[in-house]
This record gives sequence, structure tokens and C-alpha cells, in this order.
Amino acid sequence: MKLAKMLFVLLLLPTVYTIVVGAEKPNIVIILADDLGYADLGCQGCKDIPTPHMDSIARNGVRFTDGYATHPVCSPSRAGLMSGMYQHRFGFEHNSGPSRYASPEFGLPRTIPTLAERLKTVGYATGMVGKWHIGFTKDLRPHERGFDYHYGFLSGAHPYLPDKYADYHEPLYRNGETVTDEKEYLTDAFARESVDFIEHSKSRPFFLYLAFNAVHSPLEATSEYEKRFSHISDRKRRTYAGMTAAMDDAVGRVLAKVREIGAEENTLILFYSDNGGPTAETTSRNDPLRGFKGQMFEGGIRIPFLVQWKGTIPAGQTYSEMVMGFDCHATALAAAGLRVPHSSDSGPSEAGMTNLDGVNLLPYLTGEKQGRPHEQLFWRAGPKHAARVGDWKLVTEPAQGGSMLFNLRDDVGEKNDLAASNPARLEELQAAFAQWEKGTMPARWIRQDARNAELGGKLKPEAEWTKARRRGGTGRVAGRLEEAFESADKDDDGRLSREEYPQPNVFDAVDANQDGFATLEEVRAYYRNRRAKQGTRP
Repeated sequence: MKLAKMLFVLLLLPTVYTIVVGAEKPNIVIILADDLGYADLGCQGCKDIPTPHMDSIARNGVRFTDGYATHPVCSPSRAGLMSGMYQHRFGFEHNSGPSRYASPEFGLPRTIPTLAERLKTVGYATGMVGKWHIGFTKDLRPHERGFDYHYGFLSGAHPYLPDKYADYHEPLYRNGETVTDEKEYLTDAFARESVDFIEHSKSRPFFLYLAFNAVHSPLEATSEYEKRFSHISDRKRRTYAGMTAAMDDAVGRVLAKVREIGAEENTLILFYSDNGGPTAETTSRNDPLRGFKGQMFEGGIRIPFLVQWKGTIPAGQTYSEMVMGFDCHATALAAAGLRVPHSSDSGPSEAGMTNLDGVNLLPYLTGEKQGRPHEQLFWRAGPKHAARVGDWKLVTEPAQGGSMLFNLRDDVGEKNDLAASNPARLEELQAAFAQWEKGTMPARWIRQDARNAELGGKLKPEAEWTKARRRGGTGRVAGRLEEAFESADKDDDGRLSREEYPQPNVFDAVDANQDGFATLEEVRAYYRNRRAKQGTRP
């Protein structure tokens, strides 16, 4: 009788899943930092900002030296995590821009199951706290994509200080309802909500997705957090340190709650950052890597990556093979007893759309399996792309001179371009990227804001769009200057930092208002003035 009932239940589940019957299902906690640099944690070498709670995950489990995000900016990276696959397979290639201007196409399609939707099929309580950024409209919000509970915001950024919440155009939500009474510093509020979810879900296996917006701009910390770092003279760095400390405290509260309910040895905890740090904007650090958020160099995609499961994964490990954010998805499913086919099982077909690119990391971390979880990894953001095959890496950054080749084993800082001296290897990686690209689809939207779109997301007519580009907007190319500016704008924020600017020696002259950034208007004014001084027509 019991067997017949079990078979009936199995028949009701999607056929893509295989349920593995075994031990008690573990709790699963995925913690995602926002714009955290590779060297921003103590366990990653940070000296001026203590991060004891995040470091404890590495101490009690594994620190990955070669952990990667699936994209160098926020939104596509989060889509890769929630889908367990390259987001390029369903056209999720660019950030949205502000939600009120975003393309109506923006969002993780309903045809792609989220991790929460998959875990719910085997009885998990599911909660999401923090930044969503993969769907704004009805049916695409967290509480409609498999999460029993959501508290946070839907867009790409949000203030941290309570006195700024009311005037901000992107509200906080609790299960789709606007929240108007939040009084806490936002990172503290996310800790509170996460701890409450664990308390209310402790009678069954739970999945908590804690997606911080820390340490993404705006740079805002409470005076209490900043006081911890009075010894840091750089005001920007002091605020950033306070924001990092707040996130570390929040992680500590979650870890303490797991211990309090006696579930530490039955909880898988995974932590990483959605992309590399935007150093000039926030003082985040990616040492010893080259580059920063928005770039295909290691500094844009290689991130802190930590995993803990006490009693299952041996503690104190350092793992040096490459892993990717979507591996957290596959690892969580495997821990829950769910097996979903890998994309390599079916190739780039319709069935493959719901298959995983992520790999279950558990057997590699417990010693049951040898070798590499991945032989190849790929990234793409418009004309910028990268491929890693073993120790070799192809980087194509148009604003940095086109295609480059590096051997990361000998040159993790990507200082020595070997493309000219090793054309055969360059061709090999370019061919690997081209083969991978066959299993992807074109981007379904571009980043939209007031300069190229109307409220509601309708793109402006071509003529109006071109005028907006000439006034300094973003969108399609309307001249060589605009094209160069757009290529250099690695984090797609409509301005260039000193590190992004192709000619650092003239940056101070371009940055007319001395705010640390060059807008397209300032770049255009600089070249007009230069031409005028040279006696040419502006």
C-alpha cells in the first residue's frame, strides 16, 4: 500500500526530476553578496576589514580559489544561480536598468524552473530575503516563483538607511505587498527576516536564499558600523568597511540561528558574490586579479566562494579547481535528493532548456570523486566574452584591444597576453567559445533607462534614441565617441571611473566637476575644448 502511494506521488512530479531516497533532507542556505571583491574577506586576504563570520564558513568547510560568477554584473548572474544554467540559454544577458524603464521582456521566464520551485516538489519550506533583480512584473516575483516567503526589493539597488526608504522609487515588499514601516538599517533588517524565517520553518527542511544588496552602492553605513573603523582615514573606504561589517554580522546571526535550532550538521551553507568588485566606485578590492565588475578579466568574474556542511564536508579545505555560481543550484538539488539531467545529456535542444549546466560539488568535496567539476567555462555580455579551458583563458574586451590569451596557472593577474605567441591555443579557445555559443540565444533585451526608453519600458523611436545618445544616453551607437564610451563603461552605469577611462593620464582634465567619474557630456566637452585649442572646428 505504501509503495503504491509512493509511486502515485512520483508520477505527479515533473518527469525531468529523479528523486533519490535516502537520509533526512538537509536545510539549504545560499548567501549571495553583491559586488563583493575577491579580496574583501579576511579568508581572502583582506587586512583592514575583519569578517569573522563569513570567514568561519571557509574554516568549517571549503574555500574555493577559482570560484566564478556566471556574469560580470548583477542581474544575469542571479538568473544563472536560480536557473542552474547559463542564463544565455534563455536570453538573459544584460541588466534591466531601473524597473520603471525596463523592457517588458525582462525576467526569468516561467518556462525555466527556479531552485525554489524545484525544492518545493520535495517538501521544502522556501524563503527569499533581499535583492531579487530577475523579474519585476506579475508572475515573475519571488513569491510567485516558488518562494513561500519573500522580504526585500525587486530592483538592482536600494538605500540602506531608513530615512531614505520613503522617497526611493523602488519600494520594499513582503510577499508582493509594499512595506512602509521598515525602521532598521537594511542589512540588519535582512538578517532579522532571515532568522525569523528559519525559526518558523525549523520543523521541516527549509531553503533560505539570502541575497544581500551589500556591498553594492549607494555607500551607506550607520554611524555605529562606521565607528568600528575610525582608524581608516579614507571616508569612502570607512563607509564600505561599515557596510561589509554589517553584512558579516548578518551572516553571523544566520549561522547562530542554525546552531540554536540544533541544525548545524544538517544544513548546507553556500556563499559567494554575484560578480567582482567595482573598485573605483566602492573601494572593493580584487587583488591580485586584473579588472573589476563589468569586465571579463578575472577581477570581474572570479569571486569569494565558500561552502560548509559540518559532518559531511571535511573542514578547512582549499579547493583549486574552477567552479561556477550555478553549481550551487546543482549541489543544493543533489543534497535534497533531486537529480536533474545535465545540459550535456541532451545538448542545445528544447529539452535541454530545463537541464542544468551546474555540477554537484559534493562528491568532489568529500573525496568520493576526483578530477575537475568543469573542463570549460564561458561568459558573454554583448561583444565582451571569455572562455576558460583548463588553465588557459580567452578574454575579448573590445575597449582593451580585442582578444587576449592568458595562462592563469602562471599569470593569475592576466598581465602577459600570449595571443600573438600562441595562435594555435588562441584558436582552440575561440573554437570552444563558438561551440558553446551554439547552445545560447541572442539577448532578449538591453539595459534601458530614461535616455533610451519611456516609462513602462517602450523603447524610444530611433531618431529620438539617437538624439539621446548624442546628449549622453545609453543604447545604440551613434558615433565613434559614443561607441568608445559605451565599450569603456564596464559596469554599464553611464559614467566612466578613472580605471575604466582608456586614457588615465587625461582623466582629471575630463572630469570637470571632480566627482571621480567622467560622463559622456564631460568627455564630449573635453574633446571640443581640445579641438578649439588646436584651431579646428568643434
